[in-house]
Amino acid sequence: MLDFDIAQQRLVDAGKPLERTESVQLQHARGRVLAETVNAALNIPPADNSAMDGYAIRFADYHADKALPIQQRVYAGDVPEALQPGYAVRLFTGSLIPANADTVVIQELCSEEDNQLRILEAPFKGQHVRYAGEDMAQQQPILQRGTLLDSSHIAMLAAQGIVDVPVYGRLRVGILTTGNELTEPGQPLKTGQIYNSNASMLRALAQEMQTEVTHVIHAPDTLESIQSALEKLSHDCDLVLTVGGVSVGDKDLVKPAIEAAGGELQLWKVRMKPGKPVALAKLNNTPIIGLPGNPVSAYAVFALMVTPLVRVLQGRSQALPRTSYGKLDCDATLHGTREEFLRVQAITHEDGSLHLTPYPQQGSGIISSLAWATGLARVPADTDVTPGTQVRYYDFAHWCA
Repeated sequence: MLDFDIAQQRLVDAGKPLERTESVQLQHARGRVLAETVNAALNIPPADNSAMDGYAIRFADYHADKALPIQQRVYAGDVPEALQPGYAVRLFTGSLIPANADTVVIQELCSEEDNQLRILEAPFKGQHVRYAGEDMAQQQPILQRGTLLDSSHIAMLAAQGIVDVPVYGRLRVGILTTGNELTEPGQPLKTGQIYNSNASMLRALAQEMQTEVTHVIHAPDTLESIQSALEKLSHDCDLVLTVGGVSVGDKDLVKPAIEAAGGELQLWKVRMKPGKPVALAKLNNTPIIGLPGNPVSAYAVFALMVTPLVRVLQGRSQALPRTSYGKLDCDATLHGTREEFLRVQAITHEDGSLHLTPYPQQGSGIISSLAWATGLARVPADTDVTPGTQVRYYDFAHWCA
């Protein structure tokens, strides 16, 4: 069995960004990955302007006992005259700073009577002035290739007047489930059957990662049907996920089907719980990840090992999201021979410490634990973990997005 970190890195190394790129309209760019670094075409702000409602002055003209006549009133969008020495200009948030002015005094610290300004509190030079280019400077990079675009990035692009955005093509994902005991939701259950929850779960997980799920196929437990499905998916998709059939039972046929189709198996078992049976292969130059059949195991492996590969294929600059550390609130000493990933709820206490409470039932078939948990706590192998021990925490909000 491979150690978890080595296996995770192998999946990261198994991918490279898609060669397909396209241009999308700004309104459709959220959730896409930037395919080119974007440089600022404009200074933002384009000119010095006021950050507050107030008065523009020359700092040198300020004297505590001296009134300054109002030269002009300037609103946002107006072009002001140059400020004359010894005068002030009334302006408002966003108003252009007149030439020669270098300071804005907010209106709350001023009084105005008969067109004369008195400043009630000493200003400092340059206060409340937004300088041209202080946000985004012309010709400087503002967004790097590999950025997953969100609403804040859209705001930056819109401020630059950009309409069309260069992005990587959407990652096409194919899903293959196996098992004669499975039937689709909505169909009557026969004796010995269960509903196929893995297909719907993996589709949703993949879509949350901003991928396009192009095929979801269920194959009966025969070598020929699984091989045929793998051939189709590997030709049509950029990434193939199989679930079930990757262990060592008589009906675990995914591994031999990959090999029979000419695929190259690169990884087989990982020292982790849940999720030991994990396969990494390539068929027709398409990565295939074989996930275990238990829903919790499949979910955990997807979150921890598949999502880094997805990010690489999408062209994202960061494959591995951040992790944090928290205190494990458990009732007993834990010791395992494999890395164990417990479903936990994370709660931040008033002192800022993160506490991780495990779900009472950690069996790999307890699907309800996934909806309850906020993430996974990593318990090292061959190590005694007692209540209050600091362990690494993988937050679903970061790892499944």
